[in-house]
Amino acid sequence: MLGPFSTDTYLPSFPAIAGRFSVDPLLMQQTLSIYLLAHALTALFYGTLSDSLGRRRVVLGSLLLFVIGSVGAACAHSFGMLLFFRATQGLASGAGMVIAQAVIRDRFSGAVAQRMMSNLMMLFGFAPAIAPIVGGLLQVSFGWQAVFLFLAAVGAFLLVSCFVMLEESLPVASRQPFRVAPIAANYWRALGNPVFMCRALSFGLAFGGLALYISGAPDFVINVLHLSATSFAWLFVPMITGLVLGSALCGKLAHRITPDAMTWYGFLAMGVAALGNIALCSFLDVAVWWAVSAVMIYHFGLSLAMPAMGMQALDIYPTMRGLAASLLNFVMMLIFSLVSGFIAPALFGSALKMGLGLAAFLCLSILFWMLGSARLRMAAARPLA
Repeated sequence: MLGPFSTDTYLPSFPAIAGRFSVDPLLMQQTLSIYLLAHALTALFYGTLSDSLGRRRVVLGSLLLFVIGSVGAACAHSFGMLLFFRATQGLASGAGMVIAQAVIRDRFSGAVAQRMMSNLMMLFGFAPAIAPIVGGLLQVSFGWQAVFLFLAAVGAFLLVSCFVMLEESLPVASRQPFRVAPIAANYWRALGNPVFMCRALSFGLAFGGLALYISGAPDFVINVLHLSATSFAWLFVPMITGLVLGSALCGKLAHRITPDAMTWYGFLAMGVAALGNIALCSFLDVAVWWAVSAVMIYHFGLSLAMPAMGMQALDIYPTMRGLAASLLNFVMMLIFSLVSGFIAPALFGSALKMGLGLAAFLCLSILFWMLGSARLRMAAARPLA
């Protein structure tokens, strides 16, 4: 939860931070973009490091760095310093989701792994719902510095908890030697695998819909829905409701429905939400109830599909799951950073534009999933030499 939690907790503080450092909203948006870009870049390497050094050691080091970055952001005296420490937070937070996925695949397989991936998605989804509510209360009561001190406290709590309770899931005998040339070759092999890359792009683009509403939340809540800075729950509670319900259903049906079928059920739910949202935005004035209902249904479908999508992508490289998880999350967070820095600001101020953006991400996700599946069928049908 740490990555999305540190993304969303300070969203209600955007106006206060922008006023403190005298920057406009578009420049303020870059505090989110630089965090996400740093998160994406380091997510590319955390899995490989954990394949060589072990999962536990990398998690503990990343949490220590996150605490340092959070304290630094709270003490920032200039906008440049704030950007630096937001980047530090991003460098640190990339480990959590990557290594969590690798640990699950270390310990579980089949339907049990899919159910655990669903549980992971459920926990991941709690952060966008809880974080802005907590951040809004801290902002109103104590100011924006309190938000970053709170994140430092969360990081310190996780550091102590993982030090005491997190067991190593990758035995020494199963670790990959840390040699630059073979590691680079493995990355190149994965990047050149069309099935893996199509599935990674599909995974990241489906998540792009979630990224769009998280990145655009300050504008969407305040300027489109005309709610106050303490009313982010109107957007994020329906979002988490959809994620939790979808994750719970995905876990319950893991023994009965194949991962590929589960993916398509998720696409169907997301498609219904995206089309319904566009129709309502085209013909009606924006109303909070249906605007957030569309978001909830989309995220219900997303949490049905993503655990199955992620598991199928990781299983392409069963002996390099850390590397595969790194690439998967790198693609996802790179798309998130591009959405935050360029796409979301271009759609500010319009529910219809946001709805069209959501539909575009879904269409691209489905296209790449179909391309990957087609390449997989072609490979299976090719006669052996």
